[in-house]
This record gives sequence, structure tokens and C-alpha cells, in this order.
Amino acid sequence: MTKKMNVESFNLDHTKVKAPYVRLVGVTEGAKGDKVYKYDIRIKQPNKEHMEMDGLHSLEHLMAENIRNHDDYVLDIGPMGCQTGFYLSIINDTTDEKVMDLLEKTLKDVLNADEVPACNEVQCGWAASHSLEGAKEIAKEMLAKRDEWHEVF
Repeated sequence: MTKKMNVESFNLDHTKVKAPYVRLVGVTEGAKGDKVYKYDIRIKQPNKEHMEMDGLHSLEHLMAENIRNHDDYVLDIGPMGCQTGFYLSIINDTTDEKVMDLLEKTLKDVLNADEVPACNEVQCGWAASHSLEGAKEIAKEMLAKRDEWHEVF
């Protein structure tokens, strides 16, 4: 048996999952009862495909900016180093379906965007690495499989 790791996703058998999917990773409760819900938004099939960095980077900017227009409780959305998905953290009560609806709205915003927000040297640490077209292609692929997001395995 493999040793249990501290990082939840390191305990996930990446050979058994079927991307794309949206999966609740865990709920952390704070000292005053606030809860943080962490979601694995898997866009690409692990170890088979990945998002190209310029498209992923632009998708990150677009989602980070736009997701907050649809929900006041988003703490963070950030890319996975493996370039296969994102982690989304939301504070307070939510459901998988609400998160999927939030993600759908945000990805539709990406498709309607005419520029990448904060895509400049003042606001971004690697402003040369962006692709609005790449971000839109990733969003389009993810939205095309919206009815499969609840199927992790």
C-alpha cells in the first residue's frame, strides 16, 4: 500500500480519472466556523495531454477576473503546475452544481472576451506569455463537455 500523502491530489490515482471534471477535494473549517471548499477543475487528461502555457496563463487571468463577477465568495482560482487544470477555493456553503454553474458562466465570459485582463508588464509577472485565442480554445473544449463534469472516474 502506498503511504498516504499530505496533499490530497497526491493520493488520487491519476490513471483512473476521466477529464474533464469538477471534483470537491475537501472542506476546511476555520476556528469561527467558516468553511473553505476546494475544487479540482480538471480540464485535460492527466499524463496524456496538457494546456499550453500561454493559453493557460491567459485563461488564469480571464477566470480570476471574471469569476468574481458571478460569486462574492471566491477566494482563489489558480492553475495546477502539471498544466491539466485549476484549483478553485470558495468560502462558505456551496454545492457541486453551484460551482459547475459558476465555472460555466466564467468560461462563457472567456469566449466573449476581446482582451486578456492585466496582460502587461506592470500587472503581470510574465506578460509576454499570453494567448487569448489559446484561452478561448481551452474554454470552448471544456464547455463542450459540460454534461460530463460530474463524472470523475
